[in-house]
Amino acid sequence: MLPGFPVRFVPQNQLPDAVAYEQHIFDTRRVPTREGLHDFFNGLAWLQYPLTKKRLNQLHVAQIARTGIQPVRGPARDGLTLFDENAAVLQAPDALWDALLVKDWQTLFGRLRPLWQEASLLLFGHALLEKLVCPRKAITAHVYRASTGCQGAAELDNWLAQDLSTEKLATKPFAHLPVLGVPHWWLANEDSQFYTDTGVFRSPRP
Repeated sequence: MLPGFPVRFVPQNQLPDAVAYEQHIFDTRRVPTREGLHDFFNGLAWLQYPLTKKRLNQLHVAQIARTGIQPVRGPARDGLTLFDENAAVLQAPDALWDALLVKDWQTLFGRLRPLWQEASLLLFGHALLEKLVCPRKAITAHVYRASTGCQGAAELDNWLAQDLSTEKLATKPFAHLPVLGVPHWWLANEDSQFYTDTGVFRSPRP
């Protein structure tokens, strides 16, 4: 275990039978880890954002204590899992966020395209990172908005750890973003026709 670091990584076979993964981490400060990209990216998330990962673990365990392990996750654990696995964290001007929320793709990536220079998008979810190893246009992140006042990874980590709650995540406070549409992240999106694919850049539901 690194000095001051909240957990250490151990082989998957150290997770006892009938013990929940999140509960084991909480009780032992050991993260069972398998070979492969999924757990590799999870480890990187722990290394880069330890306070946020620790907060997610605490919230999971509190829900387990309240409801037990159910065949279907409730809204709170579902929101926690979505954040942990597939979240991207956006720091951006209001105009960008507002256009993203309503899926106004032509405004978001057309008229407001220069405004992306003032935005920062962090890919947090380890399943999201795993998918992007083999990038596809349709890969979509659950975007969580963060304060623009955070400077650098440490400040953002601290802010997220304080901001995240089961009550908030249960409401699914996410916007949906096909991440390869972010300007300069994918060569093909320099052509405006990239965003006319309605199978990826979908209209809002009624």
